Amino acid sequence: MGRLGRLRIFVGVACVAVALAGCGSSSKPSSSSSTTTVGGSSTTTAKVTGTITVSAAASLNKAFTQIGKNFEAANPGAKVNFNFDSSATLVTQIQGGAPADVFASADTSNMDKLTMANLISGTSQVFAKNQLEIATKPGNPKNVKTLSDLETVGVVALCAASAPCGKYAEQVLKQANVTIPEKNITRGQNATATVGMVSQGDASAGIVYVTDVKGAGSAVDGVVIPADQNAIATYPIATLKNASSSATAQAFVSYVLSPAGQQVLQSYGFMAP
Repeated sequence: MGRLGRLRIFVGVACVAVALAGCGSSSKPSSSSSTTTVGGSSTTTAKVTGTITVSAAASLNKAFTQIGKNFEAANPGAKVNFNFDSSATLVTQIQGGAPADVFASADTSNMDKLTMANLISGTSQVFAKNQLEIATKPGNPKNVKTLSDLETVGVVALCAASAPCGKYAEQVLKQANVTIPEKNITRGQNATATVGMVSQGDASAGIVYVTDVKGAGSAVDGVVIPADQNAIATYPIATLKNASSSATAQAFVSYVLSPAGQQVLQSYGFMAP
């Protein structure tokens, strides 16, 4: 074969190699994604997998349980486990080394404790707000109309003094110049336990979140606390620095903040952040 023939063969092989390289580059796998549609608008986000533990305020129980199911449906292969309790109790657990990937608090002070301890990844974000309400037995047999009625209604259920719902209750009682005799107060470890004391008949009334009264359904009735006597509970959320699956943890936080997550929260009575 002459020199010209060999040159033609070399050029032909080179062209084939270039074509194959082009085909190879166009077949690279793309990242998986999911589309969430809320109110007619769609948001596409990358799918994630893995198991995370979310430590969240007890008052978030029903709303976050629903959000967790929706998040898992949008991310096949992802699993969300929840640990619900008083925000103060959860902080103590996390500081003691309990496994957690995301923390959602019912107040900013408990989130600040983890931030100061350098346990938060990045910065926390407010995702919801809440207010307090008086819970009574069905039918309101003691005819509770105002906070001042709690002074003489009998046993009153309040959250533990260290829990955010307990601190908020103390705040609203002080603003209304109401003093409940200490002997008439029974305390629940968290908001869920406190509203349970009323629904189960262990207390004539209690002060809990609006969302607790709504979540209890027909088990309790609610008496609105006027805005000038009420308190606004601010709920921040953040991923933890030692998260076992930081990508999935951050994806969950983003989902809570998304229109889809906000829609669920507000359906359970939470206020927009």
